[in-house]
Amino acid sequence: MSDTPPQVHWRDDDGQPQQAGWRSLAGHPPPATVVVADDTLNADKAYQLARQGTGLLWRGDYQNARHLMQALGRRLEAAALAGLRVGTGASTQRRSSGGPSAQDLHVDVTALAAHPQATPAQQALAQAFAAQRRQQAARTRVLGQLLLPFNADHGLPLRRAPDVRSAGLQAHGVVGEHYVASLRELLGLVGAFEWRKKGVPIAALGGASIHPHHGVFSPVRGEYVDLVAQTALPAAALTHGAWDIGCGTGVLAAVLAQRGLRVVATDMAPAALACAADNLRRLSLARKVSVQQADLFPAGQQTGLAVCNPPWVPAPASSTLEAAVYDPDSRMLRGFLAGLAARLVPGGEGWLILSDLAEHLGLRPRAQLLGWIADAGLKVLGRHDTRPRHARAADASDPLFTARAAELTSLWRLGVA
Repeated sequence: MSDTPPQVHWRDDDGQPQQAGWRSLAGHPPPATVVVADDTLNADKAYQLARQGTGLLWRGDYQNARHLMQALGRRLEAAALAGLRVGTGASTQRRSSGGPSAQDLHVDVTALAAHPQATPAQQALAQAFAAQRRQQAARTRVLGQLLLPFNADHGLPLRRAPDVRSAGLQAHGVVGEHYVASLRELLGLVGAFEWRKKGVPIAALGGASIHPHHGVFSPVRGEYVDLVAQTALPAAALTHGAWDIGCGTGVLAAVLAQRGLRVVATDMAPAALACAADNLRRLSLARKVSVQQADLFPAGQQTGLAVCNPPWVPAPASSTLEAAVYDPDSRMLRGFLAGLAARLVPGGEGWLILSDLAEHLGLRPRAQLLGWIADAGLKVLGRHDTRPRHARAADASDPLFTARAAELTSLWRLGVA
């Protein structure tokens, strides 16, 4: 596999071909067609081009680019209210020639449908969820067409541009050449940079903060952290330690370590491993937690407690960050359950932290989850539930309000049957 980064190609004002490296931390491919744009481009024309999948490489005033993106967003909202489908010529062409490509700048929700056991009410919520995901995908795709040029030091060579070099260096690392990236990703990158500096206070850690790195999901849903902090530990964990499977920021590993356990924290993503190690160092817990790259479980070991907080919704993810929430076909959940029994010492437990939002959306019935548990040679020892505390659970204007209002987050205590 080549290490050469993707390239963006365009022609300058004199018609001469130009190119630069393409960078997308979300994993989006570069637009196939790119044109130079500046302050003379009006919002209607920009919207038309972006919908067609044409990248707009901005050469004008930076603040005007921000205003243009806001104008594009308003047009997308108007289209959504009117019930219009916002597509691109590129993705439409790929569908007609054999189905969606992995290079499409959209979430494939064509197979996102209610489970056959879903009730009529759940089927309606599943349809609303699919429509919401389509709108989110369209917004990501269209707004992602507004591109910016970056110098090799991550600086922006545009009028009235902010100094984003530190944020770029933190997210991308050292690069050897100038490149092109989307304005939308830049704004997310800068926001993550500030969030990482400030941190997220965690009550279960005595108010100490977890500092999420770019691309690593933040523990903003504190109720699931509280469940891990408050559930009685199995005796086997005191003698054989604990695992945090898919550790992300390391917040659950930190809670377990503060409760006196030796912990192994695993993840597949290098960004997550670096984030977890950083947070454990900040909390003076690095000696109590071993951070390892692994596909779910550490190799050749057993434990007294395995904790896993897999993605809660069986649906496609549009970026690496979304993969912490969406997991097609519940792959991580099923993998954890299938491999758990063989990894537990006698008296050991597996703690599965899972929201039932997917059940209310008609995407995964409770009977299916219980079947997977039984098929894995496991039994339910107990369950602790908590209600969500986030604002969307109380937003009656959300099309998914009835599902969000009924949601429970549970810690399932599992043992070998």
